[in-house]
Amino acid sequence: MNIKKLIATVALLTASFSACATTPVKIALTTWIGYSPFYVADGMDMYKKHGLKVTLQTFSDPAMLPSAVASKAVDGALMTYDQVIGAAAQGQAFKVVMPIDYSNGGDAVLADMSISKITDLKGKKVAYAPLSPSDFLISYALKVNGMTDKDISPVNMTPEAIPSAMASKAVPAGTTYEPNVSQILAMEGGKKFHVIYSSKEAPGLIADVLVFDEAYIKKNAKEIKSLINAYLEGLAYLKSHPKEASEIIGKAIGVSGKEVLEQLQGVYNIPLKEMAQTFKSGKDTKSYFVSGDVINEILLKSGQIKKPVAISSTLDEQFVRALSK
Repeated sequence: MNIKKLIATVALLTASFSACATTPVKIALTTWIGYSPFYVADGMDMYKKHGLKVTLQTFSDPAMLPSAVASKAVDGALMTYDQVIGAAAQGQAFKVVMPIDYSNGGDAVLADMSISKITDLKGKKVAYAPLSPSDFLISYALKVNGMTDKDISPVNMTPEAIPSAMASKAVPAGTTYEPNVSQILAMEGGKKFHVIYSSKEAPGLIADVLVFDEAYIKKNAKEIKSLINAYLEGLAYLKSHPKEASEIIGKAIGVSGKEVLEQLQGVYNIPLKEMAQTFKSGKDTKSYFVSGDVINEILLKSGQIKKPVAISSTLDEQFVRALSK
């Protein structure tokens, strides 16, 4: 082989290797139907196309997500915005780089048939995970009904444990999210439990976001952009091929494709054209500045934070702004 052919061969091999090379990114999350586009991107190998090897590491307790990011056990996380505010109050420099979804009925307060409304919970045991979306939802539901957590008997419980606890009558009510909500509602032919309050009554209040800490963002902007692009491809496929996508999602979260399609009705995945609005001041809770103020108020009142968190300090819109252009 002459020198020119050798150089050409080496160049070709180098290019092939570069095309196949992937950067590992580990993302922490809980099982939640709103993260479906990430599952689709994973199942269809879309991350590799963008030069990434993404590991979706599932945690059973959402309260563990902030510490996983802070300790660098993972690179980033999918968490609720109230968790970002709680972490910021503890001095963590977490930044929201992309809005994912907001719960539109996928989070709910459920109770047995003897309890018909939130005010009926007075003096009753209510199971939920502290410092989680469930904690936030029940706190807000109590607040708008003129109550506080002092009016109920909170029972510390992981979201996944609540269905069996309610089925065994250990607690008459619980706050959790999909797929646990559907599981509880399906018990005994749907005649045992019902929803007395859900996130549909406050759209945008429980919002899921993609989060990284400040140091990671500075060093890995390219990887974050690639991850967001892969997510958007997953979302596009979910919208254009719902049945096929539902099978991929179902395999990831352990339910049938039919159940996936039903659960998706309780969540709104924010399209790219609407993402920029979440980073701006607004008049409803779809804006993080509005929902953030509500979150601050509730967390302050409950003693979970000592002073309000500056909402702007938790947001980094550079990626969404660039992609929107």
